[in-house]
Amino acid sequence: MPTSDRTPGDPLPSHRAVENLIARYAELVDDGDFAGLGALLADATFTGSGEPVSGREAIEKMFRDTLIVYDDGTPRTQHVTTNIAVDVDEEAGTAVSRAYVTVFQALPDLPLGPIAGGRYHDRFERRDGQWRFVERRVRINLVGDVSRHLRAAQR
Repeated sequence: MPTSDRTPGDPLPSHRAVENLIARYAELVDDGDFAGLGALLADATFTGSGEPVSGREAIEKMFRDTLIVYDDGTPRTQHVTTNIAVDVDEEAGTAVSRAYVTVFQALPDLPLGPIAGGRYHDRFERRDGQWRFVERRVRINLVGDVSRHLRAAQR
C-alpha cells in the first residue's frame, strides 16, 4: 500500500521539507548566520573534521571558532549542494539523505574558485509535525586553498 509523502499539518511533501533543511544550512553558512545554524541544528549532532558537537550553543560556537568572517559579515563562500538523495520513512517519522557539497569562495584579491568538495550524510526526524536535523556528518575529501576560509588553516 503506497504511503503519502505528506505529513499532517505540513504543506510540503516530506522529501521536499528535508531538501529545504539541507538548502537552509547552506544559506546560513554563506550568510555567516551562526546563531541560525545553532538553531537549525539544535537537535542534532554535527560531525566534521573535529570531535562531534551537539546542541545549539556548542554548534554555534564551533562555527564561530572555525570560519573566517569578513567585513560584510559573511565567509564570502557559496556552498553548492547537489546529487541530493532523500529516503523517507513516513511511518517512523525519519529520513536519511546524502548529497555532494562544493564550496566556492571569492574575495577582492581572490578570484572565485572551488576550495573544497565532499559529502553530507544526514539523518532527520519529524517532531511535532516538523522535520529536523538529528545528525549531519560532513566528509570533505577534496581540499583546495582553505587558508582564507578556516581559522585552523591560517596557523
